[in-house]
Amino acid sequence: MSIVPAAAQVLAVLRYLATQAAPVPAAAISRDVGLPRSTTYHLLDTLAADGFVSHLPEERRYGLGVSAFELASGYARQEPFQRLARVPLAKLVDRTGHNANLAVLHGREVIYVIEERAPGRVPLVSEVGVRLPAQLTASGRAVLAHLPAAQVRALFPDRSSFVQRNDAGPTSLTALRALLAEVRRRQYATEEGEITVGLSSIAAPVFDHHAHPIAGVCVTFPSRPGSAAERLEIAGHVAQTARELTRRVGGVPKTSR
Repeated sequence: MSIVPAAAQVLAVLRYLATQAAPVPAAAISRDVGLPRSTTYHLLDTLAADGFVSHLPEERRYGLGVSAFELASGYARQEPFQRLARVPLAKLVDRTGHNANLAVLHGREVIYVIEERAPGRVPLVSEVGVRLPAQLTASGRAVLAHLPAAQVRALFPDRSSFVQRNDAGPTSLTALRALLAEVRRRQYATEEGEITVGLSSIAAPVFDHHAHPIAGVCVTFPSRPGSAAERLEIAGHVAQTARELTRRVGGVPKTSR
């Protein structure tokens, strides 16, 4: 399949802006996306003319525009990804007997877009539409672990970027990088009571056709000592579901590139 360079550059800029907590200077876009400054300005001017980018001249910064919101709203109405994921996620619940969900990254947070609840299991804080700090959740860690290092650095530039719950989780970029390296080595992410005391989670990433992580599949279960074998079994089911979703969206697993 041939790639149109200009289209790929536009998508790279929009994807980058979508991960930022606030509008950013053109120089930062150029640096982090890896484009020449002249190309970056041309692309931003074109996107701004069509409303996909908003230019703040006084601040000399750029953010997503109204057209980008309209595009996202159209996606929300159609929910194609959610439709593709619903059945595999339900099967994951059947295999594990625990609640499962699907989350996507938005800035430094994850947004939960699907929740499948196992019979008899209590509701979780990760209901559909809920946002949580990405670096504290298993789903967020699964996605962050496979982002470019420059993008992770842009998301977490200093200690003020790190929100905590229950006095747990990484509080610096160095600590986060070490945690994400372990996620890549293990090929799945975990979270131990950092969101809700007494509950643990295991998650694996879903990739698009560029081997870019687009979501995290997660199972949450009661924390129990001495349950390593059960956790490994859950991790296997979660990874299998993530691979199935990657296949369904026409994606390419990171490990195969």
